[in-house]
Amino acid sequence: MAKKEKVEALIDGGKATAAPPLGQALGPLGVNIGQIITDINKKTEAYKGMKVPVTIMVDPKTKEYEITIGTPPTSALIKKELSINKGAGIPNKDKVGNLAIEQIVKIVKMKEDSLLAKDLKSAVKTIIGSCNSLGVLVEGKTAPEINKDIEAGKYDEIINNQKTDVSDEKKAVLKEQLEKVREFYSKDLAKIKAAAEEESKEEAEKKESAEAKPAEAAKKEPEKKK
Repeated sequence: MAKKEKVEALIDGGKATAAPPLGQALGPLGVNIGQIITDINKKTEAYKGMKVPVTIMVDPKTKEYEITIGTPPTSALIKKELSINKGAGIPNKDKVGNLAIEQIVKIVKMKEDSLLAKDLKSAVKTIIGSCNSLGVLVEGKTAPEINKDIEAGKYDEIINNQKTDVSDEKKAVLKEQLEKVREFYSKDLAKIKAAAEEESKEEAEKKESAEAKPAEAAKKEPEKKK
């Protein structure tokens, strides 16, 4: 039996093309690249706007292939749920979003094959840890706060029944929670921003001064020769 060839790539969900890296890797294998691209895009349609790992196993003799779709990084799934492009620069102060516990369960279900967690609660806390590092709240709380509630059993019904739907009423509450937390940290963030701008200004002045010294020295050199 001929050994199967493996092709791996990270593609934009639903937007794979025959351009490199896929086309370049598949070309020498003599397969129907167009069909493979079509199949990949169908399988990754749900991951539009995210990078998705794809593995293609090709039988070089029969040209038959098998496509395996991985899941995007946890951070990408979190940002997708919030419709944001990036996390916070200062995650302990700057809060870029607020997820419901149902949305955390949804991400857990998408990542369940790759999460090294002993049970569903542990998996939920793993995703919440990733939220914390991005500056994302869960139910209006930071990771340590929400994890205490999870341990106390406050969200057992949602987690154990793997509920993923969020009502419009709850979405409104999440928005209000986020606004309150942002307001709470607004003064701290303003101070941090002002300090950073001052530091940047000082660095620019030092650089300008350092660049000016050689120029001044060069001007004085001809005077000494005279």
